[in-house]
Amino acid sequence: MTRIRREGAKNMTDKRFNPEKAHSLMRTERKKLLPPNEIMEYLGVNSGDTVADLGAGNGYFTIPIAKNAEKVYAVDIEPKMLEMLKENAGEEQLDNIQYVESDLDHIKLDDESVNKVIVAFVMHEVPNVDRTLAEINRILKPEGQMLLLDWEAIETESGPPLHHRISSNEMINILERNGFDTEVVPLNPANYAVRAIPK
Repeated sequence: MTRIRREGAKNMTDKRFNPEKAHSLMRTERKKLLPPNEIMEYLGVNSGDTVADLGAGNGYFTIPIAKNAEKVYAVDIEPKMLEMLKENAGEEQLDNIQYVESDLDHIKLDDESVNKVIVAFVMHEVPNVDRTLAEINRILKPEGQMLLLDWEAIETESGPPLHHRISSNEMINILERNGFDTEVVPLNPANYAVRAIPK
């Protein structure tokens, strides 16, 4: 049982990212630490892919993915974030993004509807990690793959509180327990990525 499940859904709003701080997601310093185009390469997005960006926010990864994929489902629980994403996508003249207001406990996508998933910096927010991973498994086509990004369990100036974080080692254990083969991709001292493929 993970730390997140023990905390339960009642603390969900405490963990969820505040849309009022959305501008900070696009700051130059963050793009140096987490270059979206380079990170997207770990997912291997190509022109025939249908990708779900779970916790899409205002489009930090959605927009570069949409420039390379056939279709992107931008999934976020917060309508304000999706509105910001629509504006940003409009500026880029992108018309291959479908906006889906949904939590990650019951993702509003069909079974086997995508062949790639990116879930960036939201897994530590969900009330039940196992449930979310089951949903990711459900929406992924056979031989699909996921790229998961999150915060290492260390103190940093920015990011979620330490007690909300899931270390890369713990995340690997959770993913493998839920039927994924995994490969860790170190990004920087504070952040990690995991490439995961259903077994």
